[in-house]
Amino acid sequence: MQDGADFRPLAGVRVVELSHMVFGPACGLFLSCLGAEVVKVEPPGGDKTRQLTGMGASFFALFNRGKKSVALDLSVSAGQEALDALIGTADILVENFRDGALARMGIDTESLRKRHPRLVTVACKGFLTGPYAHRPALDETVQMMTGLAHMTGPTGMPLRVGSSANDIMAGLVGATSAMAALRERETTETGRDIRVGLFENSLLLVAQHMVQFALTGREPAPMPEREFTWPVYDIFGTGDGRKLFIGAVTSGHWRSLCTLLGLGRLLDDPRLADRMDRIGARDWTIPIFRESVAKWQSEPLMERLESEGMPFAPIATPAQMYGDPQADAGLATSRLPDGRSFRAPLLPVEIDAQRVASNLDVPSVGADTTAVLAQLGWDQNRAAVAMGATGSGAAKG
Repeated sequence: MQDGADFRPLAGVRVVELSHMVFGPACGLFLSCLGAEVVKVEPPGGDKTRQLTGMGASFFALFNRGKKSVALDLSVSAGQEALDALIGTADILVENFRDGALARMGIDTESLRKRHPRLVTVACKGFLTGPYAHRPALDETVQMMTGLAHMTGPTGMPLRVGSSANDIMAGLVGATSAMAALRERETTETGRDIRVGLFENSLLLVAQHMVQFALTGREPAPMPEREFTWPVYDIFGTGDGRKLFIGAVTSGHWRSLCTLLGLGRLLDDPRLADRMDRIGARDWTIPIFRESVAKWQSEPLMERLESEGMPFAPIATPAQMYGDPQADAGLATSRLPDGRSFRAPLLPVEIDAQRVASNLDVPSVGADTTAVLAQLGWDQNRAAVAMGATGSGAAKG
């Protein structure tokens, strides 16, 4: 059996990435994790995402692991020539510029297709073709537009999802589509122009609620006020002050939970004969469960829930994932250019019972410029011109 940790099916594939923030870089990261060589093109001063603070402080480091960095000044002809030469060696181009921005540098889709017919382009955009195609978009704006924020917060208080969920998922869609286009290219010898829409991605995330309305004629309430499909699907407080989510979604779960908590009277109650009866009785049964759970310490209760095969979860923060035994097994260490390091998740998949691992260090600005341009036949002086005056210090490949 092969070692799943060496699973690199995209080895030999070169990706040129012209993107920033999360959407485009996430697409490049997924391709890199599967073995592709991802060359990130940055301006001479570096991608501005590197300087973000607050909730954006992790963006560059997290989504640019394992990539090479080439610094080019695309405002000068030498920088544009270097970029076109680099794209000429690429299998995939990932970009998330606003429509028209690349065309001003002579690398619009039409001209790229003529010069590089085998190239697969992945345009990470706010919207697909339609009346909103010209608008800029952020993860948060499309969450508001599509109803995802409405479904997340209580009525009248729309709330964005607690991560860059659309950016990350749309990046995965872009990476998957690019791999499919490479597979097709094996027989056609021709690339494809792929456009991924952040809005349409969010639309897919809320499709379950759209179709619920289409099938029932009733608009679903936000998730905090939703109509429940299961008798127990709630957060409960334990006697030591912790919060646990507990779900009883089958008749077996119901019997196990009632027995575990000493609530045999609910099993004998004729008003709770079937699942629909139990769902309809939530207004008076859930307080009984809350009272019973509150008598337990969290650790013994979780041990019993696990032994009974019950769905449960302690309520945790992201920071608490450092130290969680399940999470720890899938965290890999990355080094930053300044010498610091951090641990972050690998791809959420096992290949032949092994996690997929690769080089996940974060490049310094332009760290690979000289080496990559040398592969194209550019000497150091010509490369320095392409990087611009402020880029010469980054030309140490």
